[in-house]
Amino acid sequence: MVKVRRTRRAAVLSASLACASVLAACAPASGANTVNLYYAPEEHLQTVVDRCNATSGGRYQIVYHKLPREADGQREQMVRRLAAGDSGMDILGLDVTWTGEFAEAHWIREWTGADKADAERGTLQGPLETATWNGKLYAAPKNTNVQLLWYRSDLVSEPPATWEDMIADAQRLKQEGKPHWISFSGAQFEGLFVHYNTLVESAGGHIVSDDGRRAVVDQGAVRALEVLRDFGNAGVTSAAMNNAKQDDARMEFETGQAAFQLNWPFVYPSMQEDKPDLARNVRWARLPSVIPGVPSKSTIGGYNLAVSQYSTKPELAFEAARCLRSPENQKFSAIEDGLPPVVESVYADPAMDAEYPMKDAILDALKDPGVRPVTPAAQNVSTVLSNELAPIAAIDPQRIADRMRTEVQNALDSKGVMP
Repeated sequence: MVKVRRTRRAAVLSASLACASVLAACAPASGANTVNLYYAPEEHLQTVVDRCNATSGGRYQIVYHKLPREADGQREQMVRRLAAGDSGMDILGLDVTWTGEFAEAHWIREWTGADKADAERGTLQGPLETATWNGKLYAAPKNTNVQLLWYRSDLVSEPPATWEDMIADAQRLKQEGKPHWISFSGAQFEGLFVHYNTLVESAGGHIVSDDGRRAVVDQGAVRALEVLRDFGNAGVTSAAMNNAKQDDARMEFETGQAAFQLNWPFVYPSMQEDKPDLARNVRWARLPSVIPGVPSKSTIGGYNLAVSQYSTKPELAFEAARCLRSPENQKFSAIEDGLPPVVESVYADPAMDAEYPMKDAILDALKDPGVRPVTPAAQNVSTVLSNELAPIAAIDPQRIADRMRTEVQNALDSKGVMP
């Protein structure tokens, strides 16, 4: 039986209140062995910090400073301080899309030698790609994430294999007067770009060249636009879909009116706590394919640990970061906070079986994932694409693709887009 734990949405909200000001409320601690960690609110991360401090032998004392709840706020706080050469930050929790930007700006240090070897040992390739820029490792993956298809087994006996199958199943259920919505985060924000990137990768397409410098937006990207357009016009979503973010989609699914949901694994413990009767009939699978017979590529989420270029204690910071992401602590965070590990061996640990029942589906997706374009202009690219994609029902695939090609190149060249 899966244990029911306090949902992350409540924990994140309460934790974010501890760092309400962008600059003043999170003043760094000082001390010869103090290592200041700046990281997103995470319910049980303080326990991991305490464990590392207890085993450090007094070499370092990590102090956890909670960044704002939203990713934009996290990035803003760190960018402002790093641009000013602030030496009060040692370890930085970076969203997986920020590596190129922070590395190109010379704000973070390269992982080398024993530190690099430790970061790479047993780590899945996809997460490592998000921590790499220009062939060098600039961060150590701490946790990762992929979206799954959540479906009701009392309504469909098997998960749909493709997007066309999922839409057809939902339309059949609608005709039968049964719950049929596909809960989807269609608001104009980073989450919509994540869905689109998953479709592009699943279609074998590219948005940006491999070196992160040139806009591509090829036929695979056009096919992804066609899938979104068809989905948006299929009559199988709620009226709120165009304004929904991930937590809105979660709550919508929990009303019982949806048959499917495309979302991160955090939705599962929430269902266990809030809607146990519904949860008994919920199953999970890899996201539907775009090309029949070709597995989907779910876009990686997660966080990486970087060491600030301005840290006055980089050796201690690297050592502390290694502890924070150790396999044992990754297992703890997976079980307690629902954060998928980046070290593959952790998934085979028997302790994961009861607490993390969707682990095999997650690992399967992680072994063949989608990765958002790795570029110093990742924030600009995301903003441009999110603007172009919403609302999805209004997408004109070829016209939008042509416009995307121009706008993405402008973003890569830092023209006309504010970060």
